[in-house]
Amino acid sequence: MFTFLSLILLAQAISPASSQGKNIFLLAGQSNMSGRGGMTNGTWDGIVPPECGPNPSILRLAANLTWVPAAEPLHKDIDVYVTVGVGPGMSFANSVLANDSSLGVVGLVPCAVGGPFGTKISQWVRGSMLYEQLVRRAGAAVRGGGKIQAMLWYQGESDTVDKEDAELYKGRLEKFFVDLRSDLRSPSLPIIQVAIASAQGPFIEKVREAQLRLDLANVKCVDAKGLELGRDHLHLTTSAQVQLGEMLAGSFLRTRHRPLKK
Repeated sequence: MFTFLSLILLAQAISPASSQGKNIFLLAGQSNMSGRGGMTNGTWDGIVPPECGPNPSILRLAANLTWVPAAEPLHKDIDVYVTVGVGPGMSFANSVLANDSSLGVVGLVPCAVGGPFGTKISQWVRGSMLYEQLVRRAGAAVRGGGKIQAMLWYQGESDTVDKEDAELYKGRLEKFFVDLRSDLRSPSLPIIQVAIASAQGPFIEKVREAQLRLDLANVKCVDAKGLELGRDHLHLTTSAQVQLGEMLAGSFLRTRHRPLKK
């Protein structure tokens, strides 16, 4: 009875939010975007820091394309071939709302896929399964009302293994962003990408250089270098994911001329 009553109260709490136009954010990339915070030996510790807690004004587009209350782990039904943990999405959304209440309702659209082996930028090319899933979910997100405010993108670790992939990364990334904007009919869609903090191979600096020097309008870069990594030296810890989410929020809010509150 207690659980049933709790669900009723939660539904009532999100009802006003879900009826409004949503401010939508796409979350895409590979494992550090889908979330590996709190992971040890393939098991998530279940710890959700307060910065990543649920909020009646934050919704998530589930795999079945319905809006549900957002809660960690955001990518549990998207990055399905692994166990996922905490990512940057919830701390981003909570930070954005704490600093700009005019946004009202935030709709997060998880699209990142890391899987057991990561995903290269070549796997996100127009026509690929990952690309088409991203476009399809973005289209479904705006169908009931709302606007895509930005895409948050964190990917590149898998492109550090092969020298050719690293050298071609910049051109492939630019084309991905241009194609996506075209297919979403949003030529100036803000994109906030993350410069990688870790790598699966030796060519990390080549990929980071491509990310940091990308010269496309309305594409910002947040540098994850220096954030705490887990024992695998590849994935961000939970606390680092919280920091990253707040950094992404700061970058987005600066585009709206609203600096983060201290």
